[in-house]
Order: sequence, then C-alpha cells, then structure tokens
Amino acid sequence: MKFTLSWLKDHLDTDEPVEKLADKLTMIGLEVEHLEDKAKLLAPFTIARVVSAEQHPNADRLRVCMVDTGDGGAPVQVVCGAPNARAGLVSVFSPPGTYIPAKKITLSVGTIRGVESRGMLCSEAELEISENHDGIMELPADAPIGKPYAEWAGLGDPLFEINLTPNRQDCTGVHGIARDLAAADMGKLKEPAIKPIKGEFPCPVKVTVEDEKLCPGFALRLVRGVKNGASPKWLQQRLASIGLRPINALVDITNFMTFDRARPLHVFDAKKVTGNLVVRRARDGETLLALDGRTYTLDSGICVIADDHGVESLAGIMGGEASGCDEATTDVLIESALWNEINIAQTGRKLGINSDARYRFERGVDPAFMVPGLELATKLVLELCGGTPSDNVVVGNPFGDERVIDFPLTEVKRLAGIDVPLTEMRRILGHLGFMLAGSGPVVKIAVPSWRSDVHGKADIVEEVVRMVGVDKVPETPFERGDAPRKPVLTPIQIRTRRARRALATRGMVEAVTWSFISKPAAELFGGGKAELAVANPIAADLSDMRPSLMPGLIATAQANADRGIGDSAIFEVGQIFKGDRPEDQFVAASGVRRGVASSAGLGRHWTGSQTASAFDAKADALAVLAAAGAPMAALQIVPGGPSWLHPGRSGTIQMGPQNVLGTFGEIHPRTLEALRADGPLVGFEVILDRIPAAKQRPTRAKPVLELSAFQPVSRDFAFIVDRAVKAGDIVRAAQGVDKKLITNVTVFDVYEGKGIEDGKKSIAIAVTMQPREKTMTDEEIDAVAAKITAEVAKKTGGVLRG
Repeated sequence: MKFTLSWLKDHLDTDEPVEKLADKLTMIGLEVEHLEDKAKLLAPFTIARVVSAEQHPNADRLRVCMVDTGDGGAPVQVVCGAPNARAGLVSVFSPPGTYIPAKKITLSVGTIRGVESRGMLCSEAELEISENHDGIMELPADAPIGKPYAEWAGLGDPLFEINLTPNRQDCTGVHGIARDLAAADMGKLKEPAIKPIKGEFPCPVKVTVEDEKLCPGFALRLVRGVKNGASPKWLQQRLASIGLRPINALVDITNFMTFDRARPLHVFDAKKVTGNLVVRRARDGETLLALDGRTYTLDSGICVIADDHGVESLAGIMGGEASGCDEATTDVLIESALWNEINIAQTGRKLGINSDARYRFERGVDPAFMVPGLELATKLVLELCGGTPSDNVVVGNPFGDERVIDFPLTEVKRLAGIDVPLTEMRRILGHLGFMLAGSGPVVKIAVPSWRSDVHGKADIVEEVVRMVGVDKVPETPFERGDAPRKPVLTPIQIRTRRARRALATRGMVEAVTWSFISKPAAELFGGGKAELAVANPIAADLSDMRPSLMPGLIATAQANADRGIGDSAIFEVGQIFKGDRPEDQFVAASGVRRGVASSAGLGRHWTGSQTASAFDAKADALAVLAAAGAPMAALQIVPGGPSWLHPGRSGTIQMGPQNVLGTFGEIHPRTLEALRADGPLVGFEVILDRIPAAKQRPTRAKPVLELSAFQPVSRDFAFIVDRAVKAGDIVRAAQGVDKKLITNVTVFDVYEGKGIEDGKKSIAIAVTMQPREKTMTDEEIDAVAAKITAEVAKKTGGVLRG
C-alpha cells in the first residue's frame, strides 16, 4: 500500500515529522517497508542552462558543453553524450560528489577521451523520475537557473510504502491509515460527513441478485449528461504519485476511491448496457474481454455482472471492455457492491488476475460504506464531469452484521501485563471507531463495520496494546520452581532433530522443498489420489500433496547439476501424505546422493573415494534409524523396494513384513526419465513415525558404563558363500558368538569374479572386540576367531577364503 504525505494530510491534521510518522506506523503494526523522500534524494540537483555545446575533438557522439549553474561563477565544462544537448537548453545539472540514484554511483571529476568533465547533465531515468533515457531533461526556458530541481518540480512529497497484514483491510485506504495514526496520538482525524445526493429521477436500470451469498449487497446509480475527459491536476498527481496511470476522469475517480477509502467501484457506460443488470454465476464456456485486453473463459464458479447482452464484468475483480467508459461517454452507471471474499479469491486465482479491487474485496470491505461510498463517488463525478444523478438502487443488506463483545477491563492486564486506565482505553478505542458502554468490571464494546478482523476479547486487547506500544509490555520470566522441568519435545520432534544431525554429520546438506508436487510425480511415488489433490493450487505443477520427499530432492539435485554442481548429497526431514486422514500423514527423513558424493570417506572402504552407490544410501538410512532410536538388532534388510527404485539395486528395512521402516537403493531409470533428471542417483526414505517407542521398564538405576581402559582388537574375515547368502546373515552370526565382547561387525567388501568359482561370492567383515577386564592374549583372540568361523559356517555354510 502506497501513499504520500500530502495525501495522508487530506485525512489527518498533523505536524509530526515524516520519520516519526514512519516509526509510529511500524510500531502500530503497519510496517513501513520503504520511505522515499525525493526532495532529500535529489537536493544536490539544480537547474542549469547550456551556454554552448561544441563537438568533442576525439569522439563523434560527444559534445563539450559549457554550463551556467546559476551560482554566480564561471560556466562549468561538462562532456555530454545526449543527442539533444545544445546551446540554450535548460536542464538539470549534478556537480561532482552527487549520488546518481539510477546508476548507484557518486559522481567525480573525470576525463572523457582527453577532455575534463566537471559534472553531469541528467536524464529523467538517471533521477528515477521515469524510464526516459533518450536524452537529457528539457525544462521550460523560464525555469529558474540555480534553483534545486526537486523544489521547483514539486517533488517534496514523501512517499510511504507499508506492508499490510491480510487482516487489515481497513488500511488498504489512506483514510483507514489516518484513523490508526490519530488513535496513536499522531494527529486529529478529518472525517467530514458524507451527505446523500438527492436523485433527480428514478434509475431506469434495475438490479437482480440471484445468489445473496455471492453478493450480499449492491448499490447502483445513473448519472446523465457527464463530460468525460482528463482529470484535474490534483487527481492525476495523487494517482501518479503511487504509480497509477491517469486514464480519464470517470476511471480515475474509481481508482482514487479504491486507494483513498478502500472502496473499489466500477463505472459502466450506460449506453453500452443493454436492459437491466443481473448478478449471477457465469455459465460454463461464457467469455469476457476484460479491461486488461485479455479474453477470459468462465465457468459456473465465477460470479459476474451481466445484462441482456451477456457478461459485462467480473464481479469485484475487473470490468469488461465492451461497457467501459471512454471520452465519448455521456451517461454513466456507478456500481458499489459487496462480494463474497472466498469467491473473489478463488476467481482471481483461477483466472490469474491480480487487480487492486480483488486485493481489497478478498480481504473484505466495509459493508456500511457501500452506499456512502456511492454517494462520495457521485459527488466527485458531479464536481469533475457534471451531469444529473438518479435515485440510488440498493439491493441486499448495506450494513453488515453487528458485533458486540463483553470485555472485562482486567483483560489487558491479564494478557499483556499493562495497566491501561479506562479513560485511555476509551480514547484509543473511540478513535479506532469502537463504541464502549459501561464502566466495569465488564463493559460492552461494539465493533465498527470496517473491522471484520475483530471477533473476541484478545482482539480488543491487541488494539489497545498496539496503540499504547508493544514496547511497554514488561518482560516477565517464567517461574521455574524447584521441581525438575518436564520434557517439552514430543518423541517425533526428538527423532526429527536427531535425524537431521545424523545426516548432516554424514556430509549431507539439508534442503526444504515444496509440500506440493505435480500429479504425474505423485503417481510415480504411490500418490495422486483424488483426496490428496489441492483444491486451489498456486501452479499446475503443485497440484497434489506429496506422498514422498524424493520428488523434491531429485528435482533439487537436478537443479544443482544443471548449474554445474554434479556431485551432491542432500536430505530433507518433513511430512509426507499417504491419505487424507491424520493417521495417513507421516514424518519422513529422505536423502539422495549423486556423483562422487559418497559416504566412503566416513568409514572404511578399500577403494577410498568412489561414486555413490546403493550401499551409501543404505548407510544413510541406517544412520538415521540408529540416531532416532530404532532397535538396530531387530532390523531386517530384504532385497527390493518400491517401483521407483531399481529392483536389483535396492532394499527394504523392516521389523517384520508388517512394519516397513524405510527403503534405499538406486533410483529407477524410468523414474528419473519421468522427472527429467539425469542419473545415476541413489537415495533412501525412512518413516520416523514407524519406529517403535522404547519400552519403559521400571528398573533399578544402573551405574554409568565407563569406557574400557583396554585396547580394542579388530580382526578381518573373508568368507566364501553361495551367491544367495545375505551379508546380514553373516553379520548376525558373528555378533552372536559373544555379544558382550564383540561390539561391532561391519561389511567392508563383497566380491565376485576372478578367483571365485561361479555361484559363489566373497563377503569380508571387520569384527571389533572390546575387552573389559584385561588385555586379550593371542590365544584368546584366536579362540574367538575360531568360534566366529565355526558359527558363520554353521549358519551360512561359509568357509574362510584362502
């Protein structure tokens, strides 16, 4: 929302400095994002006259100008490349040391092709006044030489730009902003009464509303004999100051009302309207050529204003070209209506229209200002264009629902910790338009029609506190007491944190991707159900809730590859959706690796650095499960996985067939092709919700296990086994020999090929033994190794590789 200081002063009698007004706006919740004071910015730029303009001796397109700057001194030499630089031209001069806004440089004395230049003659684009950069500015011949340009041009009107929260529809107009500042003691609100304008004849156009839910209220008036032309200078300056292009008086009045009073209106050329008006749902297939020059195809979910000829306007969003006002308009229909906020938002999103009217109507406008807004617009039309007005036609409820809140006077102290006297509370709420009746302990507060965001006691407290000042809210420490603090994190929150740390420790980088994906991508990963489709997607490729984190991670990895970063290791922890019930929503931890971004450097591997493989994805998944507290000894790893993984290079981690905790492996080439991603790519996905909670058994406290003072012993074993034997079977067999002594068993090599007979493979494991009572002798180590060899042979048929 943009407005100038002079526009604000139309509604607020204030002498407060601009900076103080900006600070106060931010403090009361209307955050000032930008404050532009062109008078300050352009203060060094002065009006000057070119005395002479000679050809540059060393450049065909440059001229050496002698410039009279009006300071009483000798003319200044300036090298200029503008084609319109000539003797006698009055323009804008900037001396050395001046900051040039558009170029973002500070001017200095320079030498251009061997000729010294002590300043610059400026274009409008360089001063950011317009986009015209074809030549230097040409001012009237009688412009005062030496006077500051900004002062002469009337640019000393600071421009505010505030960031409105969606609930403050009343501040989408300058009048509402002035009301808030008046309540904050920044001035006095100017609020002259809007007098009804008496109609000279009945309005010949009738209005019918077919669905009151879409249009709760509608007001219309005909004005005959208007003379439409250019707006007066004050109105053009108002609109131009906030970036709007003046069009003609009738259209400019509606734009002014939109920004001045947050009351969007529409004007129809009455002679282009056939018969009466009807507010209805569009019929499937109807079209409208709108004022933006685009033709829109409509459906029954869209509310329109139509006449006997067809659709003339998209209700509350944009008018139609056919009934628009132009210079030839003599009779005008002025429309002021109320529209259903949800329908306006859905229509605007569906058709891709972002208009100033839509911005306000989808937030909700003041219902009680529907008719006064029509009266004020009529007054402006009569003043600027002349004409004779008809009676008003009003359909529906022009006042809205009344809201009265029972408010305990102690509520401000209870919620905000501030003591606000009743007199001050009355002043604040009264300036904001609230009516307070009673003296306590509970008073009744009537909410004004323009504050659709206020519904309860906490909202009233917020209004009082933001005017008193949120900086007045005292810092209050929580009472901790003597009792130990109870845990505040849920088990899934703890698992989420640990999963993130575990994956970051493994060299992966966290990503945050969209919770919405395209329907084809969702179907690839088991989703795409109708109940998971987004009702109003913001884009066609964000139409469905994601059934997996993998599509977003694969797209991110491909985006990195497209920008030259082929080796990547990224992960995400977030929600996935298997159905529309709460129990069908899970928290997953997923990751992908590409190129040489493997986890080999994090542990032992005989090849050192290598291309990421399914085993890296497996290690990532197991690291997440271990960190999240899964019972690692009870996990089973079986070959294969979902259809989006390669069938021969993937696995499933489970605790029995009924509880699948996750999957890992190489992404199927067909999946990558469908997602337009390059392979190979490996990944994993673990469902953190499916990890069983640790069993809580009442036990006596055990002493903390101290680190052993004795050196651990590691031994490697390579077993020849049948190709069908799983590495996990060998690991479990080795671990079962002595669970207290053997602390770790890992697979570091699987080999098939030369030296190994057909149908066989070699699996190498590293076994770590940690003595607790004394250092192990060679004989004791050999005895344990023999037991491991025997147990593996018994369970898998494996024999030591020679």
